[in-house]
Amino acid sequence: MNEKMLFTLPDTEGQIFQAAEHLPLVVYFYPKDSTPGCTTEAQEFSALLPEFQKLGYTVVGISRDTAKSHHNFVCKYALNVTLLSDVDETVCHQFDVIHEKNMYGKKVMGLVRSTFILDEQGHIAHEWRKVKAAGHAQAVLDTIKGA
Repeated sequence: MNEKMLFTLPDTEGQIFQAAEHLPLVVYFYPKDSTPGCTTEAQEFSALLPEFQKLGYTVVGISRDTAKSHHNFVCKYALNVTLLSDVDETVCHQFDVIHEKNMYGKKVMGLVRSTFILDEQGHIAHEWRKVKAAGHAQAVLDTIKGA
């Protein structure tokens, strides 16, 4: 995939975030605000955000939750990572992170926890799919550092 993966989405305050203005960029997709795994992942990315920024990277989390839900999530857990709302799933489909999942015996279309590093041109430099939340932010940082 050599296409540019640029997008525009609203953040927690309803401001428009344009990926092209924030490259290089770490984009992590997560299923739902305020759930255990998603909270762990957001807290870990928030804790490591200064290290990503020192390396010149912006970090954003994207889910299908509303901006209001994101705002509540950020406030409840004192998160400092930027969260973007993709309620119509446009960017989720662009990155191919919506897949059929089995939830309590029912097949549903769900967001698969995934992370992408976009380079200075907006191309995918690295990707992780079906991520386990705990420790993942550190793994992404280690990859950027070349560890």
